Amino acid sequence: MPKVSVVVPVYKVEDYLSRCVDSILEQTFCDFELILVDDGSPDRSGYICDYYALNDNRVKVIHKQNGGLSSARNCAIEWIFSNSDSEWITFIDSDDWLHKDYLKLLVNSALNTGVDISICRFVRTEYFDKNEVSSDINEKIIFYNSEKFFMEHNVEAIIACAKLYKRKFFSDIRYPEGKLHEDEFTTYKILFQCKDICFVDEVLYYYFINPESITSGNSSEIWKPGKMAFNDAVEERLIYFKEKNMDKLYLWQLEHYMYFLCDSCKYITESGNSDYKKKYLSDTRKRLRKIIRLFEKTKGKSLDKEKIWIKQTAYPAEMAVYWFFRGILERFSK
Repeated sequence: MPKVSVVVPVYKVEDYLSRCVDSILEQTFCDFELILVDDGSPDRSGYICDYYALNDNRVKVIHKQNGGLSSARNCAIEWIFSNSDSEWITFIDSDDWLHKDYLKLLVNSALNTGVDISICRFVRTEYFDKNEVSSDINEKIIFYNSEKFFMEHNVEAIIACAKLYKRKFFSDIRYPEGKLHEDEFTTYKILFQCKDICFVDEVLYYYFINPESITSGNSSEIWKPGKMAFNDAVEERLIYFKEKNMDKLYLWQLEHYMYFLCDSCKYITESGNSDYKKKYLSDTRKRLRKIIRLFEKTKGKSLDKEKIWIKQTAYPAEMAVYWFFRGILERFSK
């Protein structure tokens, strides 16, 4: 049976799917199976999947009712445990593409170092350059403990793609269905089961900036409270770090989340005054106030003076009163 199961969820990508699949089938490492999950796609994507399966016996196709990205990945995972004895799993999004040595370098680095997860760099791009993807690269591997990697390479650490996972991790882990930012809820649970990981410090994964994807397009849609699951995912991670006594990571996540919420408040304020944005601004400030309290409690002191702008963002009305009376006191003290 194949050593690697390559999972590609497919939905409304007929213009990009062949580019993705071709980059997988042209891999220099050949011991893999490709699982294409047609997630009820209304366009010709399902037919394209079947065409590849007819012409390459490494390709398996699953047709299912639409359930979203997490549902498609979970469906493939269930299929793997029922039908395959592969050792490794990797996830590719159907509008992205790979360097020809993606599998070879991730598999070799994992086997040579004895780790259970290997990760590579990825790049966001709006265009496809086959010559760039096919170019030779120098193998550069860095050994990390998972905590250091999470803090120094947070984006690479969180995304589901651009990784090779030991299959065993998915015995009891699945992606949350019905949520955006599903990898924010999931990948860290795998990463922190590993003491060490290896990082191939080369771009092997090309992430296509697709204007029709669920996380692109109209910013007002992304920032709606019902769709912006990022905050919930980070707060879930904070609970995980706290329960596992991962104090350094807990404080690091608190501080970075605090800055993110400040940026969110600024974005929402400058984006207009529609009703749902007003509601979301209130929700974001509420979260920010909670994180400030947790950060100060963890540090054992109030925010430093150079971080006073954070409280300004979280408590605009209260801080306006504070600055007003402070100004009066300073005038009378002269």
